[in-house]
Amino acid sequence: MLGPSSASSLRTLDDIDFGGKTAIVRVDLNVPVEDGVVADATRIERIIPTLRELIAKDAKVVLLSHLGRPKGKVVADMSLEPVAGALEKAMGRPVRFVATNWRDGHAREAVKAAAPGDLLLMENTRFHPGEETNDPELVAQFANLGDIYVNDAFSSAHRAHASTEGIAHVLPAVAGRALQAEIKSLSLVLENPDRPVFALVGGAKVSTKLDLLVNLVAKMQAIGIGGAMANTFLAAQDRPIGRSMAEREMLDNAREVIHRANEAGCTIFLPIDVVVATEFTAGAVSRTVSVERVGADEMILDVGPATVALLEKALKHMRTVVWNGPVGAFEVPPFDQGTVALAGAIADLADAGRLRAVAGGGDTAAALNHAGVADRFSYVSSAGGAFLEWLEGKALPGVVALRR
Repeated sequence: MLGPSSASSLRTLDDIDFGGKTAIVRVDLNVPVEDGVVADATRIERIIPTLRELIAKDAKVVLLSHLGRPKGKVVADMSLEPVAGALEKAMGRPVRFVATNWRDGHAREAVKAAAPGDLLLMENTRFHPGEETNDPELVAQFANLGDIYVNDAFSSAHRAHASTEGIAHVLPAVAGRALQAEIKSLSLVLENPDRPVFALVGGAKVSTKLDLLVNLVAKMQAIGIGGAMANTFLAAQDRPIGRSMAEREMLDNAREVIHRANEAGCTIFLPIDVVVATEFTAGAVSRTVSVERVGADEMILDVGPATVALLEKALKHMRTVVWNGPVGAFEVPPFDQGTVALAGAIADLADAGRLRAVAGGGDTAAALNHAGVADRFSYVSSAGGAFLEWLEGKALPGVVALRR
């Protein structure tokens, strides 16, 4: 297994004495901020256990995070200052925001002035160009702020940046509780799952998920393919797809995935009926047709009820399900019905103890929230790119650096 190893192979908060020390904690506070207010605090809530434990252990806590893509420049709209207020509310204790461009000495001075148990949030790490290039000088600046490095940002662990990977080679480095829990949950899917295992893969493009599909056909007993990427697979089988989004240059790749699946004994489920429309707008007039009967002027925008029923039947024989990517354009009703129906079916099976359901990446968490079932899944990852790369079997630099 090339991806994150099991949680037991990582150094954790249990392996080090934090008393009187300064812990530099890499968290993911890349949260949506609208009019100066945090619109979704999910990522904030997940780091609370780690922060409370460190404070209880009498450590100063210094938080590092990015927000957006400022490309090495100070961008006022991407400041973490509004996030400090949301974190303060979630923690129920003061959080000092430190405005620094990472070129001045403000960060170091603020940490020196803090007392054990204090919580400090530094400004956006990506305001410095050295963050994304893993610049040794910036790594040294980060390391000079404290004694121990804690990574609690699985969602950023696929990037070898100064605050996610570089610093872990300079200071004693351990995993935080959120990262530890994420890897424990995800490892149960690929490393030691209850079989049979079913992967539901959606989204727009085959090209962005080719590595994922190639890795999954070798590990899964069955894969359901939906979303716009299913159109490419249908076209590869000479099905009519009208004006649907598809990647014509990926037809041979789609055929190769199906060939590999056949060789590996992995069953591939493609849509057998679809919801089509001539306009991609909310409330557009739509119809459900067999995949053989898509009109030349129509677009495939969701899977149909027969496809949902086919997948539900297959799911009843599975013990583990991993979901990455919605199966339709769920943001635009009525093209959310396939995703909502499948989400509900999987949640029902998880509730009944019939299977373990793990989801994450891209729009998947948003789709499950839309369906109202996110809290009924066994685990929903807050990670996007890291979740996808982990499923692809790739090593995650931020996690590799924490191995014992």
